[in-house]
Amino acid sequence: MKKYNNEEFTIQNLGEEVTLYGWVAKKRDLGGLIFIDLRDRSGIVQIVINPDNKFYNTALEIKNEYVLKVTGKIVERQNKNPNINTGEIEVIVENLEILNTANTLPIELNEDNLSLEDTRLKYRYLDLRRSRLQKNFMIRHQITKAVRNYLDDNGFIDLETPILTKSTPEGARDYLVPSRVNKGKFYALPQSPQIFKQLLMVAGFEKYYQIAKCFRDEDLRADRQPEFTQIDIEMSFAQEEDIFSLSEGMFKKILKEVKGIDLVTPFKRISYDEAMALYGTDKPDTRFEMLLNDISQVFNNTSFQMFKEILNNNGVINAIVVKNAASKYSRKNIDELTDFVKKYGAKGLAWIKNINNELSGSIIKNLNDKEINELKTRLKLEENDLVFVVADKKKISQTALGALRNKLARELNLIDNNKYNFLWVTDFPMFEYSETENRYMAAHHPFTMPKDVNSLDDKEHCYARAYDSVLNGYELASGSVRIHDKNIQAKVFEALQISKEEAKLKFGFLLEAFKYGAPPHIGIAFGLERLTMILCDTDNIRDVVTFPKTASASCLMTEAPSIVDTKQLEELGITVK
Repeated sequence: MKKYNNEEFTIQNLGEEVTLYGWVAKKRDLGGLIFIDLRDRSGIVQIVINPDNKFYNTALEIKNEYVLKVTGKIVERQNKNPNINTGEIEVIVENLEILNTANTLPIELNEDNLSLEDTRLKYRYLDLRRSRLQKNFMIRHQITKAVRNYLDDNGFIDLETPILTKSTPEGARDYLVPSRVNKGKFYALPQSPQIFKQLLMVAGFEKYYQIAKCFRDEDLRADRQPEFTQIDIEMSFAQEEDIFSLSEGMFKKILKEVKGIDLVTPFKRISYDEAMALYGTDKPDTRFEMLLNDISQVFNNTSFQMFKEILNNNGVINAIVVKNAASKYSRKNIDELTDFVKKYGAKGLAWIKNINNELSGSIIKNLNDKEINELKTRLKLEENDLVFVVADKKKISQTALGALRNKLARELNLIDNNKYNFLWVTDFPMFEYSETENRYMAAHHPFTMPKDVNSLDDKEHCYARAYDSVLNGYELASGSVRIHDKNIQAKVFEALQISKEEAKLKFGFLLEAFKYGAPPHIGIAFGLERLTMILCDTDNIRDVVTFPKTASASCLMTEAPSIVDTKQLEELGITVK
């Protein structure tokens, strides 16, 4: 068995004889002397073959990515390399064995000159040899190890829940699995272990966790995959403060062990309404300012017809101030930003520049002196400041400016990438209106406890005992106090227009369980890939998934999904149209 990791040797190991295994990262023939960088998952060490070495002719045959077994003595290196841990030493070869040869690779492993991503995904097993990706998965391992140790120390039990389960379509689409034994019926892959972990609380386990696989058939993006992993937690006889304290302790352990950072707790907390009002999103990035300002009051008596109509229709006028940026954005740049906010439903983007203490811009000619002076004061405008304004329905105005705020911060390098700003967003809406369903849906899930049961009829102003953990503009986790009272659950189903028959059909086994002494319980689920992605300093979730899917949910390496044999379909009782 392999005994050593290549990168564990230093100048302290001079004179030791070692046997090393690995791949040839690079070979150099320098006037007779052959140097090979031997790579394993820990890193590289340089090995040297002299012309008088009996394995010299064998070494001449070696090419990149050959697999070797090398025995030799550690000596001090003449030309030291300060960029690697083994840069002060090298190994003089005493025995050399080629364990396997390798064809020329179809992709580049050079971090500075990468092949196209589709090609790298097709040959993912080769792409995973890159040191950067291997380090990412070492970090993922460190995170899960820290989580397991921490939760074990806090009395949590690691329990598994089913992968083949019942379809309860609330939220994203389920992945369906046909049953061969029960033709015409289907299992669903779980979107989360939600119902099962609540049943485990009814069963009396009190403290459960699972690093669980979840599946959602939804459109993909840079931070989303069709299958993903949750750090899933549920506990009985607990309140929000218990979840906050437990989670913060877990993150302290993770950041200390993975990054060597002493995290300051408790985390900042803001309500959902406050997050939307200040940042335009329920997952705010607090590493920079540029907050939203509601300037509606400035235009209470305006003669500017467009603003007047928006305010008369219960809309709002929000603005962000981009400090010292007026000279950096041309009219063409601003037109591009206008197209950007339109993607979020905004009808347009007004702008104002403050140059030589004079305001100019797309709406200035429509404003009176009082409004202009009030804008200067309220927004605390300084020389060369740039203001962007979106006047629209409240949600559109906030969301469009929130997205623009993040885009501008990236363009202007306002974000400190060395910061880890955690916060809790609390008091989420209980319901959200679905235009496609033409009804109110559960904003979190239908088992979330309302803050006030009596407010269920006022869906627009009904809030839930739900909370999110946010890090650097990413939603890391979502959780809530669960409903354990069957009467409250019945009222929530009624508010969601879920009939008794539909509730029994979808969730009957959970509702039945609640009849037999369900304890008060609460939970949260953290996205492991998103957390790993942030701690690995990447914005592409595929960098922390071993064998990821493309944006079209396909695997280029295995060519999944694929057509299956007609006989298989016949056994399942399925015909493909």
